Amino acid sequence: MHFYDGYHFWGMHLLWWGFWIVLLIVIFATPWLASGRRRKAESPLEILKKRYAAGDLSTEEYKEQKAVLEEEEGLKI
Repeated sequence: MHFYDGYHFWGMHLLWWGFWIVLLIVIFATPWLASGRRRKAESPLEILKKRYAAGDLSTEEYKEQKAVLEEEEGLKI
């Protein structure tokens, strides 16, 4: 009896392909599915608000930069 007849060879071959495909899906999908891993990028206005709250900017600087950012947002739409 020949051990590597068509049925046994292709059965194990397909099993290993399935194993590697599932493994790759788990490896690459896990970071996207994990909570807290995927963060939304902050908008420039959010960054400006944080800097103002931290005291890095004066009220005048904040208002000037906010006006510029809002104007740029208005031009994009």
